[in-house]
Amino acid sequence: MNASPPAYGLWPLVIINSLVFIIFAFSFTKPRTARDWRSFGAFSAFIVALFTEMYGFPLTIYLLAGWLQSRYPGVDFFSHDAGHLLEVLFGWRANPHFGPFHLLSFAFIGGGFILLSNAWRVLYAAQRSHTLATTGPYARIRHPQYAGFVLIMIGFLLQWPTLVTLLMFPVLVSMYVRLARREEREVAGEFGDEYARYAANTPAFFPRLGGDRSQRTNASE
Repeated sequence: MNASPPAYGLWPLVIINSLVFIIFAFSFTKPRTARDWRSFGAFSAFIVALFTEMYGFPLTIYLLAGWLQSRYPGVDFFSHDAGHLLEVLFGWRANPHFGPFHLLSFAFIGGGFILLSNAWRVLYAAQRSHTLATTGPYARIRHPQYAGFVLIMIGFLLQWPTLVTLLMFPVLVSMYVRLARREEREVAGEFGDEYARYAANTPAFFPRLGGDRSQRTNASE
């Protein structure tokens, strides 16, 4: 009888996947300041915790094994496919990689990286010219890079939720909000009234649907 391949204990995959996503994020954000490195480091810790449970040691499965087996007695929760817990819990019995939560996760992760990439180009150009970043994603929200990190984390939580990453998520979001507020104070001190006008018309993290009427009016005058 052929033994099924192990689903966990695959530490080379933990290292490789963690490095791929961390380097990918680094290429989009290119951290320079201490604040940049803190936000990037927190995201990297989330990624390492995620792939450790995905391929290394399934802590969440072990902790919830009794409850999971009692509710879903026919499921082998130590197989890789069953690690996509949302697909299992909501009754998706086909290949979880084509399940609704997995596909939705791709949209969040891809959207997050696209947002990071576009935001970095605008921010880098603004830093070189010593001007305020107000175009591209910055025309819709004041902190697109932090929003991009949050979108990526949401995507991974939809794809492979774990107790550790679920606990980390609100902590990291709170940290990003604090970093954003500190950044705003620094930028306000540098650009004064120009930043005050920009902040008054541009939401911090959630874009206004249909754009901002006052900005459109000002642009047409």
